[in-house]
Amino acid sequence: MKIYVVYDSDNGHTEALARSITDGAGTVAGADVYMDHVREADVNRLPDMDALIWGCPGHFGTISAGMKTWIDKLGYLWARGELIGKVGGVFCTTATVHGGVEATMLNLITPMLHQGMIIVGLPASIPENALYGSYYGVGVTCPVETSANDPINLPTENDLALGRALGQRVAVVTGRMIGQSHPITKR
Repeated sequence: MKIYVVYDSDNGHTEALARSITDGAGTVAGADVYMDHVREADVNRLPDMDALIWGCPGHFGTISAGMKTWIDKLGYLWARGELIGKVGGVFCTTATVHGGVEATMLNLITPMLHQGMIIVGLPASIPENALYGSYYGVGVTCPVETSANDPINLPTENDLALGRALGQRVAVVTGRMIGQSHPITKR
């Protein structure tokens, strides 16, 4: 089972979340998980993947320019139906509470639906999701640093737990979709 995590990240916030998602998917037996920044992500690899999880920072309630540019390269895959039936998941970070987390995730989901993908989100049964989460995927707030000299406000441990939960859930669902039962190998 091959899972590809593709992300855009300006200052490391979204990259940290992408790493937690990659780690979570890697806890499922049989999962080969790959992770690339959009600058290195190769759309030609997508047809060989069983699942795609992509995410970016939310910029004023929508997808970052880097992620949008990468998604716009998927037209020929759409024309040939190469991603139909693949499992998809999304994630994002924003700088402020109510800064467009869900709007950004919906904007990330829309191209997956156009591609014919099957979207996997997070249920309320995940404790961190019930308190502060979203059913669309993982969206977290990392407040803007007040000065360039301040340390980066990376995602919290609860945020990263949501990332691991999404990665694990996508891997488990993908295993079921392709006819394999993969137990979780570690938590």
